[in-house]
Amino acid sequence: MVFHKSVPLQNQSRAILKLLEKNLVNKDFVEYQYIQLSQIPTSHFQSALPRLPIPELKHTCDRYLAAQRPLLIDEAFRKTEANVNHFRDGVGKQLQQLLKDYDNKNKHTSYISELWFDKYLRARTPLPLNYNPIIVLNRDDKTEYNNQLIRGTNLIVSSLRFYKALKSELLGPEIFHLNPKKSDTEKLRYILSKLPPKLAYIGAYLYKAFPLDMSQYPNLFQSTRIPETDKDRLITISDSKHITVQYKGHFYAFKVLSVSNDILPASQIMEKLHFILNDKVEPNPFPIGILTTLERNKWATIRHELAENNNETQLKLIDTALFNVCLDTDEVEDDPVKITKQFLHADGSNRWFDKSFSLLLSKDGAAAVNFEHAWGDGVAVLRYAQDIFKDSKDKPRVHPDTKYTGEHSSSVHRLDIHLNDYLKSCIEQARSEYNAICNNLDVNYTIFTGIGKDTCKKNQVSPDAVMQLAFQVAYHKLNGTFVSIYESCSTAAFKHGRTEAIRPCTTATKDFTLAINSNTKPSVPQLKKMIKECSDVHNRLIKEAAMGQGFDRHLFALKTMGEKNGIKSNIFDDPEYAHINYDVMSTSTLNSPAIFSGGFGPVVKDGFGMGYAIKDGFLGVLATNYKDSTSGPDFIGALTKSFEEIFSVLQSK
Repeated sequence: MVFHKSVPLQNQSRAILKLLEKNLVNKDFVEYQYIQLSQIPTSHFQSALPRLPIPELKHTCDRYLAAQRPLLIDEAFRKTEANVNHFRDGVGKQLQQLLKDYDNKNKHTSYISELWFDKYLRARTPLPLNYNPIIVLNRDDKTEYNNQLIRGTNLIVSSLRFYKALKSELLGPEIFHLNPKKSDTEKLRYILSKLPPKLAYIGAYLYKAFPLDMSQYPNLFQSTRIPETDKDRLITISDSKHITVQYKGHFYAFKVLSVSNDILPASQIMEKLHFILNDKVEPNPFPIGILTTLERNKWATIRHELAENNNETQLKLIDTALFNVCLDTDEVEDDPVKITKQFLHADGSNRWFDKSFSLLLSKDGAAAVNFEHAWGDGVAVLRYAQDIFKDSKDKPRVHPDTKYTGEHSSSVHRLDIHLNDYLKSCIEQARSEYNAICNNLDVNYTIFTGIGKDTCKKNQVSPDAVMQLAFQVAYHKLNGTFVSIYESCSTAAFKHGRTEAIRPCTTATKDFTLAINSNTKPSVPQLKKMIKECSDVHNRLIKEAAMGQGFDRHLFALKTMGEKNGIKSNIFDDPEYAHINYDVMSTSTLNSPAIFSGGFGPVVKDGFGMGYAIKDGFLGVLATNYKDSTSGPDFIGALTKSFEEIFSVLQSK
């Protein structure tokens, strides 16, 4: 189904729905093409979203000092406090005005958006482990559909249905519902779809439904990161109709959309995947995917040489693909460690880490999404992952008995990559360096059963606060110190919002940690009261961060304004500013019925990367670390002990 380019996307979606309503288009055809047929256009609320606020300078300084207090001895804190007060009353005012002026000149976006893109794209460290996270999907509950070919086909078709709905404004806008029973209804959706954006936003708000920013979603597809010297660039090509598939280190490409942008029959897509999986080619001895694991300046130089060596067309096919699919030859079973290692890094030969996202499938049908982080955050990828999981499970398009003719295999192209001796040596060196890094990475996990979200709610404490408290208690048990902890929080409630940092280490959590880890513990009622105080403080920090009132992004923007205008500031030269941004524990949570786990590497050499889930009946934590700097098993052991002690307090009467 093709509309003229002059027809706005919202009008296209309305036209499709009207044609469907009047039976002027085949219902089965439309249903196959779109994962959703939302009454409310995808970007309906976008122009009405509030802008990300710039916090008051005084509030940011106060919050920054509060976060520093539990990390510093008295003398160091007094020095930092003096620096902050001097900044607040002096050069900070100048930087705040520069930031406000910058924000006023860019009212179409947020003050953090371009600065955050720039930060990511200027980073020179390799993407895998340092930046690219994973979201692992649950298995299909129908065992026979976990076959690599069947599941791969169904997930590809669901991804294309998501893409088509997004492009045609038929994907429902992301909305956070405080009371879904009242706001997530057919009636309210109908009303909001008829109102202009500003009135629709107000109407949703009155029902305590908060539309979220959708500006990152178009970058999911047909997008990639190109390495350049000093600063990479993101490109998006809107008219591509093919995907790329990696198998045994080789690249394949084939079309999945017709000339009129319709999704090809699922049986044809299955046939093409079958052809690839049955290609008798040997594993590629020189897979170019390993080059995307390199330091970015180094990769930029090598990529230029690769293109010059008669590979320009092949690279363009990879860059412009709708998305990338990696069919692996390894089995991971249901082992969280194997799953994490395979999908987070593997050996690099069957990956292209520069792509906006790659859909990964193990030989035994486990599936995950590995995504590049510069273009966007977890909110968009999580929505995509949840939608394709549910769609592929509830509406599979191919089945164990699906038949295909074999006549479409000829349209699959294995990309011939031309390599000279220099490029081959680069691949060998990249493989050696990457293997050394991956061999040093450790993955450990704990599942604490019988206790979870329900226990916390009964005690009127935040489950997330208790989880973060346990991290600190565990670290202190092992090291006797307190360190900077980072918890990610989305600011997608604002136009072009990205993320804000929650700093869970507070004076309240420090007091509790010292108390419960001491030889002379306070009484149980006193400890329970302290947990409640930790929870109250943590809830306030979450609310501030989600409302754009954290201090991390604001200080980062002020620092950037100073750098752009040649203005020095003592607060940013203070070693304690670098210290609080040295995130020994980087944490993030994923709670979704579609998701098995999430994972990412440590952000500092002697740190931990911790993905966690809080369920009604259990807690799950998966931690990554580098073996030559820290002990993952020791930390997980201390964490399990911390859970036992904290929940013993909560469950006591």
